[in-house]
Amino acid sequence: MGSLRSKVIGPAGAHMIPEDDGPDGHQLTVVSDDGVVADGIAFTKITATLDINPIEDDDDDGAEDGVDDGRATWDSKLKFVLACIGSCVGLGNFWRFPYLCYKSGGGAFLIPYFLMLFVCGIPLLLMEMAIGQYTRRGPVGALLSLCPIFIGSAIGVVIICIIFCSYYNIIISWSIYYLTQSFRSALPWATQGLIETPSNCTANSSTQRYFDAVVLQKSDSIDDYGGMVWPLLGCVIVAWVIVYFSIWKSIRSSGLVVLVTATLPYVFILVFLVRAVTLEGAGVGLKYLFQPEWSRLLDVQVWVYAAAQNFNSIGIGFGSMITFSSYNKFSNNLLTDVWIIALVNAGTSLLAGIIVFSTMGNIAYELDCSITDIITQGPGLAFVAYPQALAKMPYPHFFAVLFFLLLIILGIDSQFATVEVIVTSLQDAFPTWIKKKLRRHEILAFLVCLFCFTLGLPNLFEGGIYYFHLVDYYSSAISLMYLAFFEVVAVVWCYGAERLSRNLREMTGKIPSLYFKYCWRYLSPSLILIITVMSWMDHKNLTYGQTLKGEDPSKALPYPTWAIALGWFIASLSIIPIPLCAVIMVYRAPGDTLWQKVKEASKPRVEECKKCGKSSHNPITPCHCHYVVTNCHEKVSPAVVSSVPRTSINPTTYVPPTGLLLAAQSELSSDEKNSSHDQLECELQQPSERQLQSEVPEKLDSPHPKL
Repeated sequence: MGSLRSKVIGPAGAHMIPEDDGPDGHQLTVVSDDGVVADGIAFTKITATLDINPIEDDDDDGAEDGVDDGRATWDSKLKFVLACIGSCVGLGNFWRFPYLCYKSGGGAFLIPYFLMLFVCGIPLLLMEMAIGQYTRRGPVGALLSLCPIFIGSAIGVVIICIIFCSYYNIIISWSIYYLTQSFRSALPWATQGLIETPSNCTANSSTQRYFDAVVLQKSDSIDDYGGMVWPLLGCVIVAWVIVYFSIWKSIRSSGLVVLVTATLPYVFILVFLVRAVTLEGAGVGLKYLFQPEWSRLLDVQVWVYAAAQNFNSIGIGFGSMITFSSYNKFSNNLLTDVWIIALVNAGTSLLAGIIVFSTMGNIAYELDCSITDIITQGPGLAFVAYPQALAKMPYPHFFAVLFFLLLIILGIDSQFATVEVIVTSLQDAFPTWIKKKLRRHEILAFLVCLFCFTLGLPNLFEGGIYYFHLVDYYSSAISLMYLAFFEVVAVVWCYGAERLSRNLREMTGKIPSLYFKYCWRYLSPSLILIITVMSWMDHKNLTYGQTLKGEDPSKALPYPTWAIALGWFIASLSIIPIPLCAVIMVYRAPGDTLWQKVKEASKPRVEECKKCGKSSHNPITPCHCHYVVTNCHEKVSPAVVSSVPRTSINPTTYVPPTGLLLAAQSELSSDEKNSSHDQLECELQQPSERQLQSEVPEKLDSPHPKL
């Protein structure tokens, strides 16, 4: 507790009496000469002494940098970084990136991949994390604050997350099923009988038949949907229980979970890396991965693949980075976090590529066929090709348990990050209703998990694998790029790259370089647009049946018309909110003309002071330009004080009555600095309306810590 001696302007003929309010604090009362408490309109200078209690942080209650807005914060920076890494590093690193390397020129693909990472992936990752940390809101709340007219893109993100959660847990359920079977005396997929032909090494393998006939119990087509696959139902329930208890306490529970789920996979990866590179034939596989085909760099499609892989892997447009960052402290150094997360994700993809291609080289060596006949992507790699290699390794049960446990952990990390986006967005959009009706975060998390589980039930039937591919193709491949494009337009063009840069300076004390600004304004939106156009040009009708490379193309089954229509309907669910919400926001905006309404609907709800440049979202150094402070010491912040029980008031949330304002800043004398109580003298002058209008805009660069 410190003592504050300050010159203030109080009501005419009044005096301020600091009253002891017990050990917790003191109060300041403005009393006129006749003993009546004054609201204070006419002011005169008097002197008063005031004891000030420092505002204490309470992270458990969501206090952040001295400001308690009811939102929790990460216990440590490590938990936040691990949560982001766990969200980024997923199954796609293992079954998508290696295949793209093989398909797009081997080692030559690494050039466009890393180039796109630096000009598109990292800048957009910084953008998403910045708006989350700055607004302390999820995707919906953040876009509503920065550019309300594009709130539909954030709603589309939530819809995509709901769809994604409904089928992504199915992959985890497959992994759980395989994990349980790995404890049997003999690996069941190694005993189904193997039919080997020179041109087809894997399509008729025991692992392929085991996956189709035993795990999926696959029907002949999507028209023959069959019955429920009960073992998978039990596995998916287990998966949802794990996800629920990972997020049921929000970041308090997920922060503990990621300490294991984001670190343990790297122990497994190291084990598999050592084992894979020592297998016979591993060199042949690595040759396919790293030997460059330089001519492929002239293929535009290769560059599109590189950009798309960066988007999908980092999770641009999924909302998870915005959500996790919204639980950061306002002053967290985002620039360091962005580089760590992006480079760890890229490095993991490279390690996964080495493991996969070393293993595929071993399979080709064992079966005496070309690696081009067995390399594949998606579930075919994880549940067909790789189990085939595990069955031939020494100690196959040990490596099988490690592998499927690795898939489960990677899947759980990505899944609960996506569920957290949904839960956080609902809390930000309907805080009062949720607090009144549901009362507890745990109930909301349970209802979200239950809803997504119900939506995913069609994947658990005998024809569910057809539905799985349909939803995955139309929700991820079609919709995600549209949402990412409008998100970038909303933040960078409507809200403004310069304003975003100033926000980053408020949080980190550093201004982003021209490199980030140029990427935000031009390169990133252009690349997203190019990817979208190229995806349309490369669009083909969805088929199922040619699971692996080398399988007879005539077996590919075209989806019926009704299924294609269903796919486009699923894709439209996340796209329609963009124009629909824009129309609603424009209609509700004030203005006499359409253009005025559009301008108002596009205007940010984050206000910046024209004098000091600070915004209404800054909890550390809030704007106090509604009054003038002279002779201020930069180590003491302004305080807004009125006749309230405590003087350690939150200046960003408390609005005092007109006239009862106090700002206290000044140079401390040497005697005062050495005293047991911090004493400071400052002169406050309440400006007139004319003074405010004539004030020359200037920047207050010195930060003002909390009292």
